[in-house]
Parts: sequence; C-alpha cells; structure tokens
Amino acid sequence: MRGVNRVMLIGNLGRDPDIQMLEGDIAVAKFPLATTETFKDKSGKLVSQTEWHTVVLWRGLAELAEKYLHKGSLVFIEGRLRTRNWEDKDKNKRFSTEIVGDNLVMLDKRKENGEYQQHEGQTDMGGLDSSSNISDSHDDILPF
Repeated sequence: MRGVNRVMLIGNLGRDPDIQMLEGDIAVAKFPLATTETFKDKSGKLVSQTEWHTVVLWRGLAELAEKYLHKGSLVFIEGRLRTRNWEDKDKNKRFSTEIVGDNLVMLDKRKENGEYQQHEGQTDMGGLDSSSNISDSHDDILPF
C-alpha cells in the first residue's frame, strides 16, 4: 500500500517571500505561513493558537509568489511535508520540516486595478473572522 503525504493550509504570510534563483534559472520561494485556530477552553474563554509553517514553492509558483505575495497575504497552500536533516558547524544534528507547495490560491481580494489587497476580514496574522468572505472565483478550486 502506498502512503499519502498531503497538507492543506489557509493562512497569512509572516513576511515577504524570500526568492532565490538556482542554477538553470530555477526559482525557489520560501516564507513562513501562520495558521490560527480559535477555541474555547474549559472556562469558556476564547483561546487563539497560532502555528507557523515554512512553505517552499518552486519554479512558476515561486515566480507568482514573488510577483503577488507579501507579508500578510492570505493564501491557500496545498502540498506535502518534507523533512531535511543536516549537521551545523558545531556538528549538532539539525532538522527542518517544510511544506513543499504544489498548489497556491491567493485569497486576498483584488482591487479594480488588478493588484491584490490584504484580506478585509483578517483579524491577526493567520486568522479569519466570521465576516471573512473568500468566495470569489476560487470556490471551485478549494476542496471544501
């Protein structure tokens, strides 16, 4: 039996994408993505919990990220987990788990001039409030 390694996230960029060009003009974009969930604790108090994910995009998706994404952008990312291991200069074993994106949907609303603006319903770096409306032309792409 084959395994399944799929990740779907909706969140906000923690900073502008870092773009690198590799040999052969291959673009790679890397950025932190914040996802926030809100729940009530035992006492009924609302608690927000933010998780930070490192997202890596390659080639065409990296070029789109460079052109359109910025700190605070709301995006849907679909991809897979990848863990890398290495030794640092002090011979300590290090590891990093990243989301390698295969699909990117920009959820920010477009201005009339075609540029993207920060999502109106955004309440913090990663959360959507109940007034959020992401039902633009991307409804048929989202898996829910």
